[in-house]
Amino acid sequence: MHRTAPLILGAGPAGCAAAIVLAEEGLRPILLDRDAEARDQLCGGFLSWRTAEQLRSLGVDPAALGACRIGRVALSAGSREVVAVLPAPAFGLSRRALDGALRARAMAAGARVEIDTVRRVEGCEVVGQHRRWPGDGLFLATGKHDLRGVGRSRPSDDPALGLRLRQCRPSGGELAGQIELHLFAGGYAGIAQHEDGSANVCLAVRKSLFGRGGGSPAGLLGYLAARHPRFAQRLAGDWEAAAIESIGAVPYGWIARSSEPGVFRLGDQAAVIPSLAGEGISIALASGVLAARMWLEHGPEGAARFQRRMAAMTAAPLRAAGLARSLAESPLGAWAGLALAERIPIALRRLIEASRIAPDASLAQPATAP
Repeated sequence: MHRTAPLILGAGPAGCAAAIVLAEEGLRPILLDRDAEARDQLCGGFLSWRTAEQLRSLGVDPAALGACRIGRVALSAGSREVVAVLPAPAFGLSRRALDGALRARAMAAGARVEIDTVRRVEGCEVVGQHRRWPGDGLFLATGKHDLRGVGRSRPSDDPALGLRLRQCRPSGGELAGQIELHLFAGGYAGIAQHEDGSANVCLAVRKSLFGRGGGSPAGLLGYLAARHPRFAQRLAGDWEAAAIESIGAVPYGWIARSSEPGVFRLGDQAAVIPSLAGEGISIALASGVLAARMWLEHGPEGAARFQRRMAAMTAAPLRAAGLARSLAESPLGAWAGLALAERIPIALRRLIEASRIAPDASLAQPATAP
C-alpha cells in the first residue's frame, strides 16, 4: 500500500470522500481549500438515493443532518405539469450543511484542512497566495472552477451558465416532499427545499437565453417569470433584492479521459453531468472513493488507470442526462417528453435510472489494473 498521501485540492464532497478513505487507512491527507468554513455552493443541493447510500457508507447520514425527504419530481413546461414518483427517496440539503459534515468527518478520521487561495498548478505542486504546496500526487477536486495549468476544454459555441437564487421561504405553496423542474427554451430551473426551510432555485441556461433576458441574472429571472407563470409563482416576493450567484461556461457532458502525470481529476473535474440529473454529488463521492483506492494501490502511477475507469463509469449516465437536457431545452422536446411521461410513466423512470452511476459497493473495492 502506498504510504504517503496526495495533496487534495478542494474540500468539497469529492475531496472529502477521498480524504476519509485515505485517513481511515492510516494516511494523513491535507485538504487545501480557499474557505475556512464550508459555504453554500451554486449546485448540489439535491441528493439522489444513490448519493444518500454513498454518504452513509462514508459515515454521513443526510437524514441526521435534517435533510428534507423528497419522493416526487414535478416537471413543468408551459401550461403542462407532470408529477412522477422517484425510484427511491431523495433529499434536499444545503451544501453548507453537507460539506460541513463531510469536512468534520474527514478531520475526525485524521485529515487536515489548510486554507489558501490557489493561483495555479504546476505538475503536482500547487502555487497558493501564501505558499507553495508540494506533493508527489495531486487530487484535483475544485468542482466547476478551473485553475491555470489544469483547465478543461469548453468547445460549445452556446455554453451553459449556472445561476442560483436562495429564497428564505418558498413562494407559491409548500415544496415539501417534491423537487420541481421548470423547462424553458434554452434552459431549465430546479427548485428544492433544504433543511432550514429555504428554497434553492438553480438554473442552467444557454448563453443565448441569458442574452435574451438582457444579459444580467436579475433580467433573466424577470424575462423567464414573464413567460412562465408557474416559475413566476415560485419567485413571488422580494426575489429582486436577493443575491444571485452565477458561473459561466459550464462544460456539461465533459469527461476527462486522461490527465497529467500524478494528477487525479475528481468530481466535476472528472465528469460534468447536466444538473437536471441530480447526480453530480454522487459522481463526486464515487470519484473520491475510487481515487483514494487507486492511490493506495498504485500511488501517483494510478492516475491514468483512475481516469480511464471514471470515464467508463460516467459515460452512460452522461449520455442519458444529455438526452434529458436536449429534450428539456427544446419546447417541442419538452412537450413530447412530458406527454410521454404522463402516458407512459415507466419511460421517465427508466431515463432517471439511466442517469445514475454504478452502485457504490463496487467502488469501495481496490481497483485492478486493466
